[in-house]
Parts: sequence; structure tokens; C-alpha cells
Amino acid sequence: MTLQKRWQAITREHIVAGVILLNSLVLFLLGFPSLVARYGGLLFNLDYFFTVFFVVEIVLKVRHRGWRGFWQSRWNRFDFWVVLLSSPMLFSPFFDTHEFGVILIGRLARFLKLARFIPDCDKLWAGLQRALMASVGIIFAIFIYNFILAIAATSFFSSVDPEHFGDPLLSMYTLFKVFTVEGWFDFPDLIAEHASPLVGAFARLFFVFAVLSGGIIGLSIANAVFVDEMVMDNNDGLERRIVALEERLVEKLDALQQDLQAGSSSEN
Repeated sequence: MTLQKRWQAITREHIVAGVILLNSLVLFLLGFPSLVARYGGLLFNLDYFFTVFFVVEIVLKVRHRGWRGFWQSRWNRFDFWVVLLSSPMLFSPFFDTHEFGVILIGRLARFLKLARFIPDCDKLWAGLQRALMASVGIIFAIFIYNFILAIAATSFFSSVDPEHFGDPLLSMYTLFKVFTVEGWFDFPDLIAEHASPLVGAFARLFFVFAVLSGGIIGLSIANAVFVDEMVMDNNDGLERRIVALEERLVEKLDALQQDLQAGSSSEN
């Protein structure tokens, strides 16, 4: 079999997708100690085979397209880094590689290779990248706001509830949970149980304000910006069609006006 035929056979999309799904199933089964005890050798050999398969896939792509041609594709670059992260798995028969967490990250990242088979995935990832770039400012503003509230919460409540507000880092994490509006009322109620009525009332006001400003308003704005950027392609297409329709209407109105002017001139 020629190199080109080998490359076409191995890198065919449905074959690659099937191998990724099987690899995902094997890694899922490796999470069950009872199955590892009985079939650990088989599952390990299958996982090792999948690692070899993806390395060979990359090598054949590079040899077929050349390094420049291969690297021009965004998906090829992603595949290269995923395979590079998981490639130390190839040495697992010779020494223990379980201590290298990066190998597990690379093996799990293989699942993301399935993203290329999502319909209109290029538009989806372009929209996601655009949305993330647009949300950077909002995320940074929420971080600064969380930072300020965390310092204040540490000053107010560290002596009453050191488990959640003992230092600014703990306070930032606690307030982030408050921003998600999930169980936020537990914190002021806990403070009120171990503090004076005045401090308890202040704590409830403080956390109501934090939920309204950081959770409901702040995260809602971030979500609105993110969604708006994700669907911008659809809005752009609609705007282009509206502009084209307006231009056609203007052209027809100009032509009609010229015909009317020509008709009035001929009558005169």
C-alpha cells in the first residue's frame, strides 16, 4: 500500500471518529477498579494502541502534506499538541507514567478531537473565540469587584466565620459562590447565628447587595455580552441582506424617478 493510500485509510474522518469514541469508552472503563482488576491488561493494551494510532496519524499527515501544509490547519495544530501531551504514554511499558498528570490531560483532550465533526464547527469555534475575547473586560471587572468585596468581607466577618472569610482568598472564593446565587443565604444566616443581632442584620444586607450587584447584574451582563458575540454572525448576515435590499430599493426608485422625468420631458 502506498503512503497516500495509508494516509487516506488512517485519516478518514469516520475511522478517526470511531477510534476516538472507542478510546473514550476505554478510559471510562479504566475508572472502575473492579473492571481494572479483571480486564486491566486488555484495557491498557487498547489505550496503548490508540496512542500509537494517533501518533501514526500525525506522522502520516505531516509526510503527506509537509510540515507547512500540516501546520496551516487549526485542527492539525490542536491535534499535534494533544498527541504530544499524551505521547509519554508510549513509554508506559518501560516505567510507571501514572505520576505524570500531563499524560492524563492529553489522553482526555483526545475527546475534544470529536469537536471537528460537529456540524458548522468552524462557525461555532469562531463565535466562541469572539465571545471570549469580548468578555475579557467584563470578567476582569467582575474579578476586581470580587476582590474589593472580599477585602471588605474579611474585615467584617473573619472573626465570626473564619472558615469562609478567614483571609481574602477564602473570601473571594466564598463571594464567587455568592455571585452564582446558589445557596448564598447560608452565609449570612451562619454569621447571624454566631454574632450580635446588629452584625447579623448587616451581614444580610451585605450579601443581598453582593448578590444583586455581582450575581444578578454582573453575571447577567457578562452572559449577555457572551451570547451577543456568539450570535453576531447571524446578525451580520441579516444586516447584509437588509443593506442589499435597501440598495435594490434605492436603485428601483432612482430608475422609476428617471422614467417619470423622461416621460414628463417627452410630453413637454
